[in-house]
Amino acid sequence: MVGHFGMVDITAARFLVFGAISGIAVFARPAAVRWPTGRQALAALGLSVLGFSGYYLLLAFGIQAAGTEVPSLIIGTIPVWMMLLGRPAGLRLRTLLPGLLLTGAGIALMIWGAWSAQHGTGQGGARFGWGIALALAAMASWTVYGLLNASWLQRHAELNATDWANWLGVATGLGALLLWLVAGSDLATLRARPDGMLFVWIALASGFGSSWLATILWNVASQRLSASLCGQLIVSETLFALVYSFVWDGRWPQATEWVAALLFVLGILASIKAHR
Repeated sequence: MVGHFGMVDITAARFLVFGAISGIAVFARPAAVRWPTGRQALAALGLSVLGFSGYYLLLAFGIQAAGTEVPSLIIGTIPVWMMLLGRPAGLRLRTLLPGLLLTGAGIALMIWGAWSAQHGTGQGGARFGWGIALALAAMASWTVYGLLNASWLQRHAELNATDWANWLGVATGLGALLLWLVAGSDLATLRARPDGMLFVWIALASGFGSSWLATILWNVASQRLSASLCGQLIVSETLFALVYSFVWDGRWPQATEWVAALLFVLGILASIKAHR
């Protein structure tokens, strides 16, 4: 939708909006501001890279190289990894095996179909493989963020979920500003590009809804649910991403893509059942 703008510009704009909204929320009532400790500030900075700017950059470049379907499914395995790494002590690994096998089969089928139909071998195949590698790195980044953020919130019950989301936003906004200053386009170049207002509206919508509001809701869930169960909420993101991908391409899924998506959903459902 904003193909005239680079991934760095898109990432920086989204998270600058996130940081601005968070900053307004923090300083709108100066008397009520609860300043983070030095340790909390460092935690917010580290988590902001893992869960926001770093994750989004990796995923954006991964989608640019490999398309939307396969990276969406790779990101969709985050619930499985969070369940494996953050599962309660009483949950045996063998009970998760059916879900893992179904999810793995779905991803493998989607990757095979996309590779054979769109890229094959040669330079296109190398680009596709690079996109998969970036998507895997994005998956690892957000998984670590989800686990560490949930653990941090549960160990610090005195933190308000909204306040912590705002401090994460401020940290992310500062990182986005640095990213733009180092690797982004200058203002004159941005103004000269077409679809400038569309770029602004997308930055505002994603910065508010997909970042600020979503982070508040995620923090509330992280305080009330275990990391392994909370991670299952990411399933909806994957399904919406796949639907959006097919709508954007203007086509129905192929038979292999239907089967892959079905296997993936069944794998997640099996993992949730095992958790219960």
